[in-house]
Amino acid sequence: MLRGYYTAASGMTTQQRRQDTLSNNIANAQTPGFKQDQASIRSFPELLIKRIDSETLPTVRNFTLPIDQSIGSINSGVYVQETIVDHQQGGLLETGMPADMALINGIIPDETGSIFFTVQNANGELRYTRNGNFTVDGEGFLTTNQGYYVLNQAGEPIFTDGQDFTVTSEGQVEVAGAQIPLNIAYAADVNQLIKDDEDLFVPGEEVDEPADARNVAGLSFSVEQHFLEHSNVDQVQTMTEMMQAYRLFETNQKVLQAYDQSMDIAVNQIGRLT
Repeated sequence: MLRGYYTAASGMTTQQRRQDTLSNNIANAQTPGFKQDQASIRSFPELLIKRIDSETLPTVRNFTLPIDQSIGSINSGVYVQETIVDHQQGGLLETGMPADMALINGIIPDETGSIFFTVQNANGELRYTRNGNFTVDGEGFLTTNQGYYVLNQAGEPIFTDGQDFTVTSEGQVEVAGAQIPLNIAYAADVNQLIKDDEDLFVPGEEVDEPADARNVAGLSFSVEQHFLEHSNVDQVQTMTEMMQAYRLFETNQKVLQAYDQSMDIAVNQIGRLT
C-alpha cells in the first residue's frame, strides 16, 4: 500500500510539471519566434516480483526443493525526464516595421539543423534566437527587445543610425550605400542548444558554437524584412493537453485519497480490534 502512495504522488508531480511547461507555451504563444517546449515523460524501471520458497519432498532423507517463481512486474511511477524544444518553423506575420525580420528555412542539410540570428547579451556572450522583433537603440545600433546587439558576420554590432535601411533576402543590411551581412548561425543539431530564461539559445557544455550559415555546404535560407515569425505554439492543442494534464492529476489525487482512507481503516479500526 505504501508503494501505491509513491506511485500516485509521482503521477501528480509529473502532471504538475507538464502543466507548468504547457502554461509557459501558452503565455508565449504571441512571442515572435518562440519555440514551444514538450515534456518527455518516462516511467521508473519496473520491479520484478518473485516468490522464493522451498518445498520438502516426503522422501527418506527429506529432500528440500527450492522454489524460484516469477510472479510478474510492478510499475513504480513516472517522472518528467526532460523538456525538449520543438524547433519547427512558425508562420509569418507582416508588420511593416523596417526593423522586423523573419528567418525562413530553405534547404537544411541536417535533419536536426536550424538557423538563427546571432546576438550579444549584456555580458558580451553570444546567444542565438529566431525572434527577429528588433529595434534601433538611442545610439543607432540594431538591438533585440532586451537591448542586446544584433551582430554582423564579423561579430560586431550593426550600426544603422535609425530605421532608414533595407534588408535583402540574402540577409544583407543595406544602409548609407553599404552592405552589412547579418550573422546567421547554423546549428547542425538543435537538440544540443539550451534555452535560457530570456528564450535565447546557448550551446550546451562541450558543444561547439554554431557555424556561419553562409559557409555551410548545401544550406540555403532567406530573410524577410517587415515580417515576423510566429511562435509554433498550437493554442488549441496546448489547451487540450492542459485539460488532459489536469484530469490526470485529479485522477492520481483521488487514488492517493483512496489509499489514505484504506490506511486510516487499517490503523484506526482494524488495529484497534486486534
